Amino acid sequence: MIKKIAAASIVGIVIIVSLAVAFSTEMEPQPEPQPESNAVSSHSMQGVIQPDVMTGGDVIMPTKVSRPGCEETDRCYIPSVITISAGESVTWVNEDSAFHSVTSGFYDAPQDLFDSGHMDPFDSYTLTFDEPGTIDYYCTLHPWMEGQVIVE
Repeated sequence: MIKKIAAASIVGIVIIVSLAVAFSTEMEPQPEPQPESNAVSSHSMQGVIQPDVMTGGDVIMPTKVSRPGCEETDRCYIPSVITISAGESVTWVNEDSAFHSVTSGFYDAPQDLFDSGHMDPFDSYTLTFDEPGTIDYYCTLHPWMEGQVIVE
């Protein structure tokens, strides 16, 4: 009987301590990300990778696109085709748990206009397009992921 009371007391103490910790722990506010971009032309396209940006952006790489199949529903990049005016920026945000890239061209025909390199989960990549045209892009790690920027 004493062992049961002692065990129940210990369980009660553990629950009380757990609740106290849960209610006393406050989440630290996260600083607002500051947008960065580099103005580029088709002659020297270079972008900026911004680590740990979890919200915002013009094009999202959603979860589970590292598996084939997102191309069947046109959801590898959301949106897969984006139209902007010359001088505007596009920001790609990797919301997946896998690495991705934003690289000009196609998997079997890359172009040398821009390449984000491998983006960690929740990284973003911003690129400003100064000249009109249509630019195709893809993910170097997942060849089924394709998108397009139309600059007017």
